[in-house]
Amino acid sequence: MNKLVKYLKKSTISIIFIVALLIGQAICELALPDYTSSIVNVGIQQGGVENAVPEVIRKSELDKITLFISSENKDKVLENYNLLSKNSISSEEFDKYKEEYPALEKEDLYKLKTTNKETIDELSGILGKPILIVSGIENGGTEVEAIKKQMMANLPPSATQNGNVDIFKLLSSMPKENLTAITKEIDKNFKNLPETMVDQSAVNYVKGEYETIGINTEKMQNNYIIMTGLKMLGITLLSVFASVLVGLLGAKVAATLGKDLRSSVFKKVMSFSNKEITEFSTASLITRSTNDIQQIQMMMVMVLRIVFYAPILGLGGVLKVLQTNTSMTWIIGVGVASVLVLVMIMFIVVMPRFKILQNLVDRLNLVSREILTGLPVIRAFSTEKYEEQRFEKANKDLTKVNVFVNRVMSCMMPAMMFVMNAITVLIVWNGAHSIDAGTMQVGDMMAFIQYTMQIVMSFLMISMVSVMLPRALVSLDRIDKVLNTDISIKDPEKPVKFKKDKKGVIEFKNVSFRYPDAEEDILTDISFTANAGETTAFIGSTGSGKSTLINLIPRFFDVTKGEILVDGVNIKDVTQHDLREKIGYVPQKGILFSGTIDSNLRYGKKEATEGDINKAARIAQATEFIESKPEKYETEISQGGTNVSGGQKQRLSIARAIAKDPEIYIFDDSFSALDFKTDAKLRKSLKEEISESTVLIVAQRISTILNAEQIIVLDEGKMVGKGTHKELLNNCEVYKQIALSQLSKEELANE
Repeated sequence: MNKLVKYLKKSTISIIFIVALLIGQAICELALPDYTSSIVNVGIQQGGVENAVPEVIRKSELDKITLFISSENKDKVLENYNLLSKNSISSEEFDKYKEEYPALEKEDLYKLKTTNKETIDELSGILGKPILIVSGIENGGTEVEAIKKQMMANLPPSATQNGNVDIFKLLSSMPKENLTAITKEIDKNFKNLPETMVDQSAVNYVKGEYETIGINTEKMQNNYIIMTGLKMLGITLLSVFASVLVGLLGAKVAATLGKDLRSSVFKKVMSFSNKEITEFSTASLITRSTNDIQQIQMMMVMVLRIVFYAPILGLGGVLKVLQTNTSMTWIIGVGVASVLVLVMIMFIVVMPRFKILQNLVDRLNLVSREILTGLPVIRAFSTEKYEEQRFEKANKDLTKVNVFVNRVMSCMMPAMMFVMNAITVLIVWNGAHSIDAGTMQVGDMMAFIQYTMQIVMSFLMISMVSVMLPRALVSLDRIDKVLNTDISIKDPEKPVKFKKDKKGVIEFKNVSFRYPDAEEDILTDISFTANAGETTAFIGSTGSGKSTLINLIPRFFDVTKGEILVDGVNIKDVTQHDLREKIGYVPQKGILFSGTIDSNLRYGKKEATEGDINKAARIAQATEFIESKPEKYETEISQGGTNVSGGQKQRLSIARAIAKDPEIYIFDDSFSALDFKTDAKLRKSLKEEISESTVLIVAQRISTILNAEQIIVLDEGKMVGKGTHKELLNNCEVYKQIALSQLSKEELANE
């Protein structure tokens, strides 16, 4: 990932915004289980009553409860309640409250005046057990009856003669010490009672109190469930909104990264010499520029949407679980460990295959490209079956690895689902015992299940990315190799400018050249000068080094020994751009680009006028066939120039070089597809129209170079002759043999 940091700098703000949105989304997701728990615990089980602190209570009932509370806590309770009575409030307020609380007509009420959560939690802790004691006394029981008899035994007969004694009146009239002792005795019965059961019982008492006061508890319950549900819906919508924004921003960041990587790879490849192109192969470079960058782009989307999000969700889930119930945290450990084991197995099995996979994609691209470009030859030699088998083998190899990878990956989801379901069963089994023991509520168990699933899901999401990550990392490594490849032909750190007193003069000084990793030189000790206004031709047998020699001038390769000077300056001391601006190059194989004839002729000089284009076409003897086209110079050229003949392609390539109007022309066997008549016309036009430029011609035909001012004869990489046609016939045996193989003695004599 460090390799991608520099390409992600321009998307820093978007990434920060994505992280902020993911945190917000995680907070929303983690809030939902709490609401689910509240609906079950409060909305369903507790009838909408949230805690043991009644919002409104009869004065008589609060007086009973405060009997079992210390003086300090009693004051704290009473200071948080307002008394509602005819004497304490106005008649309008009384009528309003009476409508809401019908019991106010008969007796005074206390209404809670605080909404502070901390205060309410504190009051709940104070009121819980006293409410349970009051509830227990009111409901009766053997222990309560025993206490009641003991108290009545200590009273005079006149106080108990009617047999109907209010125990709370007795308790209120008792000395404080005796009341405290009785409270402690009753407390012993609740000593082993779980806190949740105390709260649940207190809530049931509060609900009963509400019903006595005349509050519609059914409506209250429905309102609680509906409001909680609406909150959950709102939180879910916020989560969805955040998720959509993250998706949009993530896609934009990934697309920008893909664009920048493609641009960087393209620029790098454009600076490659033939040496680097050969090292990677064209098919591999195409795969790296397309498939590999696509893999990185997909990985970036997953990283932004999942890798950043999963740890936030997982960590938040753990914190929430610790707040819910710590007795079952070991189950999460089991689940996470199971997921990690699955991911490790996946990594070990799949990672090596991904490396093979990308190489097989390269291979398939190579075979496909060779077959498509060589289709005419394949048909000519009737080797369709052989090529089909070759393609089938490359296709099967790729398919085999792909199927294996997909089979392993397809096992992942069932395994993960098994882990998740097994954990759910384990939580339900363990939670059921806790619910039965009264240490946990059903809603808490449901929340725990959801939090656990969120934690496991976060690891599951990371594991999904981890399956994709190896292939993306392989692709990233392949892209990195291209971007970090050391270029063999570089511009100098302090380039010089060409001398203005010379124009197009080329000097070879003891030049030798050897291909990278070759054992022998292909050119040895070549020295000559090509002057402006003159034609220098190169001839020799196949493999003698003619094309290699002229490819050294535009620095497609760099010399191994010696130096090449253009206008008196070593070509290594100037920028490649400045050097190539002086050159009009026509390769052996005419290459045209998709577009029009006009766009192809303007390829070297965009600002060329219509007159320049027409002149270039006329010199290259292309006017006749261009004018015969319905759309003339606007005629479409297909990719690679497949809709024009070889001779037309060559003439358009020559016209493209002429339209550039350079100081140096290099024709690398560029007349081979022309007939003798067109060849002669073209050479004559060149002599007349570009007489001030330096012309270098590589040719196989003697007739093409007869009138050259200087002919260089090459044989096995060595210069074995230099001079005019007549001079070489007399003093160069190699040239004489080539000439006699093409022309008779009489024709040579006439020439």
